[in-house]
Amino acid sequence: MEYKTLGRTGIKVSQIGFGCEHLQGKPYEEIEPLIHGALQQGINIFDMFMSEPQVRTDLGRALAGRRDQAVLQGHIGACWENGQYIRSRDIAQCRAFFEDFMKRLQTDYVDIGMIHYVDSDEDFEMVFGGPIIEYAKELKSKGTIRAIGMSSHNPRVALRAVKTGLIDVLMFSLNPAYDLLPEDTLCDDLFVKDTFQSPVLSGPNPVRAELYRTCETLGVGITVMKSLGAGMLLNEKASPFGFALTAGQCFHYALTRPAVCSVLAGISSLKQLEISAEYFDLPEKEKDYAKILSATPKYSMQGKCMYCNHCLPCPAQIDIAQVNKFLDLALIHDSIPDTVRQHYAALSAHGRDCLACGSCESNCPFGVHVIQRMEKAKEVFGV
Repeated sequence: MEYKTLGRTGIKVSQIGFGCEHLQGKPYEEIEPLIHGALQQGINIFDMFMSEPQVRTDLGRALAGRRDQAVLQGHIGACWENGQYIRSRDIAQCRAFFEDFMKRLQTDYVDIGMIHYVDSDEDFEMVFGGPIIEYAKELKSKGTIRAIGMSSHNPRVALRAVKTGLIDVLMFSLNPAYDLLPEDTLCDDLFVKDTFQSPVLSGPNPVRAELYRTCETLGVGITVMKSLGAGMLLNEKASPFGFALTAGQCFHYALTRPAVCSVLAGISSLKQLEISAEYFDLPEKEKDYAKILSATPKYSMQGKCMYCNHCLPCPAQIDIAQVNKFLDLALIHDSIPDTVRQHYAALSAHGRDCLACGSCESNCPFGVHVIQRMEKAKEVFGV
């Protein structure tokens, strides 16, 4: 397992995480081996949005004596009413169910207090203009939560939240199919194949790309939900591309987006746990998404770097994907953020080291003019 620091939080998380939603309704005898198995595999981040009382109790039982090994995402606003999950903005109800989360998980702190499911402007105003954000800030100031997070499926609303400076972590639905969609696509439509039939879909939506880059610039770590599109991308008949991707390709796509720190795989069986955990053991060719996506007209990225590193090897030892990523981050700002400049400077080789040999350009499946990009990096960063 490999780990990343979750943005500016300082929390180290496994790059493959555990989405626990499919554990609801399972007996404890099935939950315990999954949680223990995940920890043994080095998976340390668990998203637990579910408000159903029994699954919370069972997860707390499974983590007893192992709490220090786990990074928990607990949701503010995921509540239980009349035997059903509800999304609530009633502060008393939110407070009661967050306290219930801690009690049932047998913990006195939560690593990420995740404001639950903010997808519309109206809901954004209610959350950020009312008691919910104040409650989250109160929890953080007391050390009850280590970071404030927010989950969303809407990149425009998520971008508004990130720009407030109050959000440390964003949980976002991200995969190569969703990245094509208009920014205000409704959550329920993400799971309908007809949503992807529009002839105007061509390349990633620019608001989504801006969201990822802004998170990287501001130090907001992204944890990914729906990396497999609820399984849609693994099925040739259901996939909007007309072909199936593998779990490894979907995970790799998400992990190569700016600011992404962990992909939270929805796991409900030991087999799914095994598939998720073996991601880092896969050969590069089995994780490769670039060549297969570059062959479909819907995913038109001609001339744009996808940070896939198909351009390598470089005789000058330049990490071309990283140089391109930091260049893209620099170009969206009037002045280069200090963090971007520092990260670029820390690279072992820079744009000025380019030999203009052209081997990278012949390898790139997206036709990126790499030599020009290295010259631009040298101009922008001075090295």
